[in-house]
Amino acid sequence: MKASTKTETAEILKKRILSMEIAPGQLLDEVELAETFGMSRTPLREVIQRLAGEGYLVVERNRGAKVAPMDFATMRQFFQAAPMIYASMARLAAENSTAREISALKDIQVAYRRSISEKSIRDTAMQNHRFHEQIGVMAASPYLMPSLNRLLIDHTRISQTFYRVRAREDAARIATAADQHDAMIEAFERHAAAEAVELTLAHWSLSRDRLEQYVSPDPLPFELGSKADAV
Repeated sequence: MKASTKTETAEILKKRILSMEIAPGQLLDEVELAETFGMSRTPLREVIQRLAGEGYLVVERNRGAKVAPMDFATMRQFFQAAPMIYASMARLAAENSTAREISALKDIQVAYRRSISEKSIRDTAMQNHRFHEQIGVMAASPYLMPSLNRLLIDHTRISQTFYRVRAREDAARIATAADQHDAMIEAFERHAAAEAVELTLAHWSLSRDRLEQYVSPDPLPFELGSKADAV
């Protein structure tokens, strides 16, 4: 089995997890996956170990692998860590980004706006993932990048609800998010670190303030219970 085949398998599984096609906490059927991807169990397990190392999966002894959960404890840590990581990445991106990297970010933003206009929830969430991932590339921090990548797994899964338009205010909120992306790009171009951080935190708040929408009326498979206000 060539490494490229394992890489392709890993990328397909990542997309299925990020799009919620494979639900948080769901156990993987290795036999079924081996048949689906036409590979033996040994290379498949290498893929599973790789995805576990990146935070997409959790491997439990004698129970196999399951998709990383989105339970209360996980979400509490996510909401605590996200603003710190995103703000730090924004500052570093403003300080370290190159013209080529910013050009790549602009291309992603074009795709992001296109997906919004096409009303594709999945594509919009994935383009948003790419946008923030590219900011991580621009920041060029080997210490923070693993944390950003882990945050983006849950952020992208949450976004399946964020980008669902049910009322006029939902569309307005998504339009605001797109405008914030544009403003962040401008700040990166001017290497305005403080402004980039301020915009990033405002962008984060737009998602953070909609926490109740993530669990109602179509909740994700985790419960906040009475501790929601503590997140």
